[in-house]
Amino acid sequence: MAKIPVYNLRRESVGELELSDEVFGRDVNEALLYEVVKAQLASKRSGTHKTKNRAEVSGSTKKIYRQKGTGSARHGDRNAPNFVGGGQVHGPVPRDYSYRPNRKQRIGALASALSMKLKEGRLTVVDTFELAEIKTKALAGVLSTLKVGKSSLIVDAKGNDNLQLSARNLETHQYLPPEGVNVYDLLRHEHVVLTKSAAQALEARCKSA
Repeated sequence: MAKIPVYNLRRESVGELELSDEVFGRDVNEALLYEVVKAQLASKRSGTHKTKNRAEVSGSTKKIYRQKGTGSARHGDRNAPNFVGGGQVHGPVPRDYSYRPNRKQRIGALASALSMKLKEGRLTVVDTFELAEIKTKALAGVLSTLKVGKSSLIVDAKGNDNLQLSARNLETHQYLPPEGVNVYDLLRHEHVVLTKSAAQALEARCKSA
């Protein structure tokens, strides 16, 4: 069990927290991280690409000239793919790119990402993250005090409205509840800030796999 210091919002040590090696002490599996992030990014693709085939192109269906005697190739109408403005052959059609790795892979990648953040010293645990009011500037000051770098993922319980609303206008910082934490957002932020309750919720989530 790894022990990590717990801070208050003034970065004063207020105790320690034991973190499960099963979740925060795993070997980093880069191949698994890659597969899960690739699946997440694939699910974000809209898949709305579309070109028209010759049946869908707007134009006359009249035969452009007689079949024989012109010395040219035989053609039907101007909508054929070999004419400018004609239909596209085997063009892209709308499709769903999303796929879902199994639960064991997703949880394994999540634990691997959390372990990597801890090993690199880019994970901070705070006792609570209670803000007096909804104020983005105040939250930015707290994050500066906590020394979390240029970007961070802040994780606390879903009911913390002051934190959630204060974080909305911070371009490089993001708030998520424990159940919404995912591999892509963990890896794209420089630092992770967890409350004690969020760390315990993530442990419970990963151990339930």
